[in-house]
Amino acid sequence: MPVIRVHASTAIPREAQLALKRSFGDAIATVPGKSEQWLMCTFDEQAPMFFAGDDTQPCALVEVSVFARTQIAAEVWEELTGLLTPAVSEALGIDPARIYVEYRTTAHFGWNGSNF
Repeated sequence: MPVIRVHASTAIPREAQLALKRSFGDAIATVPGKSEQWLMCTFDEQAPMFFAGDDTQPCALVEVSVFARTQIAAEVWEELTGLLTPAVSEALGIDPARIYVEYRTTAHFGWNGSNF
């Protein structure tokens, strides 16, 4: 049950959404037991955003939420950041130094009217 949300200060055209969905689908397999089969992607475009007090250059926040009942190794997140950042940078033309990636895990996740 991974979810990847992209909040960007820029537009996210359909072609970019499809490219990101493909990249995220490949990248999520880095997390043990996760695959594109359960991946949900959301895109929030043209969000008012400031990075380092500046809103004149584009920036993005990528939120990754994962259902997990055990600890996920820091190396997994490091590898995932190394895959997600260039994908967002290339698709949206945002400097990698202006992209944050945030990770969250939860032991409770609902789907189809009940919880796992």
